[in-house]
Amino acid sequence: MGSRAKQGRRLQKMMKCMCLREPLKKGGEDETVPSSDSLAITEFYSSTASGRSGLDGEIEKMGSGSGNMDEAELSLRESGIMDIMDNEEARALLGKDEYQEGNIEAALRIYERINISAVTSKMKISLAKSREHHKKHSHYYAMPPMSIYTVGLLLEAIFLKAKCLQVLGRFKESAQTCKVILDIVESSLPEGLPQNFGHEGKLQETLGNVVELLPELWKLADSPRDVILSYRRALLHQWNLDAKTIAKIQKEFVVFLLYSGGEAIPSNLRSHMDSSFVPRNNLEEAILLLMILLRKISLNKIEWDPSILDHLSFALSVSGDLTTLAHQWEELLPGTINRRERYHALSLCYYGAGNDLVALNLLRKLLSSREGPKHVPSLLMASKICSENPDLAKDGASLARKVLENLDGRCDRLESLSSCLLGVSLSAHSKIDISNSERVEKQSEALHSLETASKVTKMSNPLVIYYLSLECAEQRKLDAALHYAKCFLNLEVGSNIKGWLLLARILSAQKQFLDAESIVNEALNQTGIWDQGELLRTKAKLQIAQGQLKSAIETYTQLLAILLVQRKTFGSKKKLYKDYIDHARSMEVEIWHDLAFVYISLSRWHDAEVQCTKQRAFTKRL
Repeated sequence: MGSRAKQGRRLQKMMKCMCLREPLKKGGEDETVPSSDSLAITEFYSSTASGRSGLDGEIEKMGSGSGNMDEAELSLRESGIMDIMDNEEARALLGKDEYQEGNIEAALRIYERINISAVTSKMKISLAKSREHHKKHSHYYAMPPMSIYTVGLLLEAIFLKAKCLQVLGRFKESAQTCKVILDIVESSLPEGLPQNFGHEGKLQETLGNVVELLPELWKLADSPRDVILSYRRALLHQWNLDAKTIAKIQKEFVVFLLYSGGEAIPSNLRSHMDSSFVPRNNLEEAILLLMILLRKISLNKIEWDPSILDHLSFALSVSGDLTTLAHQWEELLPGTINRRERYHALSLCYYGAGNDLVALNLLRKLLSSREGPKHVPSLLMASKICSENPDLAKDGASLARKVLENLDGRCDRLESLSSCLLGVSLSAHSKIDISNSERVEKQSEALHSLETASKVTKMSNPLVIYYLSLECAEQRKLDAALHYAKCFLNLEVGSNIKGWLLLARILSAQKQFLDAESIVNEALNQTGIWDQGELLRTKAKLQIAQGQLKSAIETYTQLLAILLVQRKTFGSKKKLYKDYIDHARSMEVEIWHDLAFVYISLSRWHDAEVQCTKQRAFTKRL
């Protein structure tokens, strides 16, 4: 009896929803025309002896019968209630009640009995006519086959069916079910939903839930192409979503585009205006969405979200366009982020874009301000920039000392890095025009700082070991330099070309040319063709040192062929590979000079003249 009473209460609850679903508005300009469904229910109520008690009696009769849904529907028909309600509408209400009580499989069985294809055309016509009514504000139009409430109820049933399938792990079926809802609405209202559309029947709420859920279902179904298409559909069609929801969808789409690793799907050009920017790949589409989100923040349409700038920083860093990233930081409204954070981020952008002095000026401004005189990251970065310029190396050493004073032994890693920068700055300072005694003093102090840095990290920091080996080599302490170069290669597991080159050059300085060439050949076997430039040039120089001039010419010819292919390959991407191309051009000029020297050594004067002519012509084109 408990289950039967429960079913009776369920049907009673369903009938309450049916009876209260469309309250009739009387009087005024906005009087809503009642649907035939609501009139029928009102008539049914008036025909009962005591209104509520008549309906309760019918439901109690149904509750006293069998508990399965087939008999429940049969009871509805025999009592006359099914004549008032559409079969699909009744099932929608019964399924919703089962879903709300957590009976997922029972709810799904009910929803699968709803013949969606049979009512799709009615729903489309009803939605289309409702838009016409909203446009014309007229009461004299043909009655739609369904009320908006009924359409909303059926669409909600399809959505809840999708939720049931999701819970049961049938993700692809769930996504396809959700897609049916969007297909119905989009084909009925191709221009988008009018404002305040379907609020009385929670139609708008259902659509919002579907638009958000569909991409997540395709992710679970492992269908990246459908994920991207569903996100674009959500953002390009007018679904009447609020600004916060749209921003949420845009951000989720960005995360998928940047980090999913899926193939780029070209955007549908018909969805864009002729003059609009059309992204060519996932990265460009993500950057466009992120810039739109930042614009919304600046217009106070959505709240500030720091993760948006984090994603944009990653995207523009990958694309190599750090100057654009700097402009985005500059356009942020005052007070959006901390002033110190803004200056530090801007300096990173300009440094990455190759504008070292701009970055250094920003850091100096920050360090001279009240907020950041002891800001360790800014001090370290400023010291690094200065260490790379011999004219500023003295300032770099001073900044590194300030870091060590501020740390006071609290962080071994930062202390090691500061000591390393101090050593590099002192080494660079020793190369400028100073007295011999000062040079020896700076070199000694530089080596001591680098050794201190290596001891602090127990020889585990590859960067420190590399600079320590380099400094030993420059001071002609070749045995120590060789030891540290081998340690560096071990730490980097042979993956850093700089380590191979340093080791080969140290062996060359020790007159071990065969060993040095063997090292270069081993590095060439482990390196991609685009990264072999410096290795091949070093190999050619080693061959010259051994008197193998013809072999050196062959090596140089191989290197020139690689540079030619690189120039043709990357010629249309100058912005992205600017530093790389500039280095390749400089190397090519040096190769022509080296080849001329080799031909002179072989007394091949004409060939030497040809190389010089090529060098001059190439230099003029730069």
